[in-house]
Amino acid sequence: MLRAVPVPAALVVLTALAGVVLGRVYAGDLLTRLMLGAALGSVLVSVAARRLPSWLVAPVSVAAMAGWTAFAMHLAARHADLPGGFAPIVADAARNGIPRLLTAMIPVEPAPDTVLVPLVAAWLAGLTGAEVALRAGRTLLGFLPPTLLYAGALYVVGPNADPATWPSVAFAGAVALGLASSGRRGVPEATDPTAGLAPSVRAAVRARLVAGTALGLAVVVGLAALLGPLLAARVDERPVDPRRYVEPPRVESLDENPLIRISGWALNPEQKLLDVRTQAPAGAESRIRLAVLSDYDGVTWRVGATYRNAGRILPAAQPGAGPVETVRQEITVADLTGRLLPAVATPREVTGARVAYDPATGTLIRPEGLSPGLRYTVTSARERPDANLLATADVPAGEQVARVLRVADGTPEPLRRLATQLAEDNGAPYARAAAIEQFLAEHYRVVADAPSGHAYPNLNFFLFGPRGGGGQRGTSEQFAAAFAVLGRLTGLPTRVVVGFSSRGDGPVRAADAFAWPEVLFSGVGWVPFDPLPRPDSEPRPVEEDFRPTPDDPPPSEVPEPTLEPTATPPAVAAPDRPAGDAGVPTPVLVGGTVAGLLLLVGAAPATLAGMRRAQSRARRQRGDPGERVAGAWREVTDALRLAGRPVGGDLAATEVALRARQALADARATTAGGPTAGAGTDVRPAGPGGLGEPTGPPGRGANAGLGAGAPDGGGSAPYGPALTAAPRAATVDGPDVDELATLLNQVAFAPGTATPAQADRAAAVAEEYVAALRAARPWWRRLLWSVHPGPLRWRP
Repeated sequence: MLRAVPVPAALVVLTALAGVVLGRVYAGDLLTRLMLGAALGSVLVSVAARRLPSWLVAPVSVAAMAGWTAFAMHLAARHADLPGGFAPIVADAARNGIPRLLTAMIPVEPAPDTVLVPLVAAWLAGLTGAEVALRAGRTLLGFLPPTLLYAGALYVVGPNADPATWPSVAFAGAVALGLASSGRRGVPEATDPTAGLAPSVRAAVRARLVAGTALGLAVVVGLAALLGPLLAARVDERPVDPRRYVEPPRVESLDENPLIRISGWALNPEQKLLDVRTQAPAGAESRIRLAVLSDYDGVTWRVGATYRNAGRILPAAQPGAGPVETVRQEITVADLTGRLLPAVATPREVTGARVAYDPATGTLIRPEGLSPGLRYTVTSARERPDANLLATADVPAGEQVARVLRVADGTPEPLRRLATQLAEDNGAPYARAAAIEQFLAEHYRVVADAPSGHAYPNLNFFLFGPRGGGGQRGTSEQFAAAFAVLGRLTGLPTRVVVGFSSRGDGPVRAADAFAWPEVLFSGVGWVPFDPLPRPDSEPRPVEEDFRPTPDDPPPSEVPEPTLEPTATPPAVAAPDRPAGDAGVPTPVLVGGTVAGLLLLVGAAPATLAGMRRAQSRARRQRGDPGERVAGAWREVTDALRLAGRPVGGDLAATEVALRARQALADARATTAGGPTAGAGTDVRPAGPGGLGEPTGPPGRGANAGLGAGAPDGGGSAPYGPALTAAPRAATVDGPDVDELATLLNQVAFAPGTATPAQADRAAAVAEEYVAALRAARPWWRRLLWSVHPGPLRWRP
């Protein structure tokens, strides 16, 4: 009996050591204890059932594994304090065990979904090893499953823990002891295995044994010589982290840019979003943070976070220099939608909801999404910046903050000049930030009905647009975005935060939602600013403190170019041709030149036609549905330019659709010999060239600033009523361009909502309209239509 103990004991030790290695990235020792129980249970079941038929051992062991796993998951669920019934928790763990194990934040909290896979793997490794080593007598082969489990644990841990030195030494020692005690138990050892053989046969057998032993020794030595240096060279290398190959939880486009929700909330101020109960110092206002937006591409502010599944205890961030207050809130979700989970900065513990966490921004999401009635408790460490340090604080620089210092290309020149003017008189970083805050608070007005938009054209109109035409007014979206952009232009690392204001207990309504900018100071941390004007304050005109200079000098001030005569270079005689070289015969030279010209003349139109067809096909068929809708719109605007009816970039999408219908009606009337203009539409130019001056903000109403110059809806230049016409006045039998304009507005204001069917419909409408407009042209213009190089070089 004593001789039979070492091999099962070695199997238990080898399997349990895999739990020790994997437990280094878990919080607490619960996983290690559970895997030790799985190792003991799997091996003991095989030892107890060794007299049963081999086909019966596996079902018995699997039944025992199910019981132990259920107990372990119940224990882990209680440890993680997960809400809900046991059956849904088990089902969720079975579906998401592997991805959550590889995307969980370290230290990993032992929860049902993070312990299920290691437990099942440990039990199966112990069962397989025990059956092979004990029943089949193949000890070395039986040690292979625990070895694979140990190697898998090392791979999963990767570079996220210190080297597993003593577990590896213990593993090698257990293997050696198990192999040393695995002799042929119960069988007397023979002194010579060839004693009963004939002398000639005995000699041959001994020779074969010696040759086999020598060959095996040579192979082992050769492998050691070849692989030893390679393995030794990788000892100091950083192991690969398998998490790099697994995509963490992603958020929807609405959660990636919650800044666009500010205007919608402002129009419905009584909507109840949350119900909050707070335990914090009395009288202190709490800003509940929803999202932190750090990335700006000139069109959209985005979260850009990497969320990792986390347990109740969240990793602590580097503290700032100010005092820290502990805030505990019980939040109940009402009408708030999406995945972003509101919390006071910076959260440290969350109970009542499974969360994923981004340490860089301190924001939370619930991967399953928010639902009415969801209740959770969050404990946060709220920092109060030390005001005495701000006046002399510097701002960091370098690669670590390049993300929050990046200024996207295409910045309007007035924004740059305003940032330069504000920075000239304020050298210290905090003074620059305070100057931007004061400038915005003194010159602009907060209104609830301002349209959403924070692209460069929107901010340019907000800052410098005519006050009577909708400029110089906006929601907190424009104030925060303008502050962040101006701050980055002056060298300040900035970001935009979306959240809610709350005073203790009570409901949080849509009117409490707002956005604010933050600036990063060295040694202090992120400091919030409030560029919103004070209540009942009257803004001063921007022109009193900022007068942008014209981009180009008046024509009278442009100096006339001075032309100086240049000396004619002397003629240089051609070198003499060598004697006897008659050159290429003239007929051959003339014939080759004519053939080359004919080939060039024939190939150029074919090449242009092919490039045009490829361009049209790529616009209508490539990219996501939104890009395909924008490409179809480009086809329509290019067709109008080819027809001699170009549309300006200051027109809205519906106005362009009206002009497109008018252009088709005029073309058909001309072809039929009728009038060339009018066609039943009252079109009145609003100014020189038929385009009115911009009098309204971009993105307002149903047209949302989607002129021909901005097919992607990414914020267009300010536009005004370029022309007036009765709706649907030009009735033309043909494609409904208004339907395409409606799809374009949908893509602009609700990114990601367009479907492939809508993209196919947009492509069909555009193709039908282009074909109809081309067919209404004279025959010689139709020939030039497909080879015109303009669409290949025209920019949107």
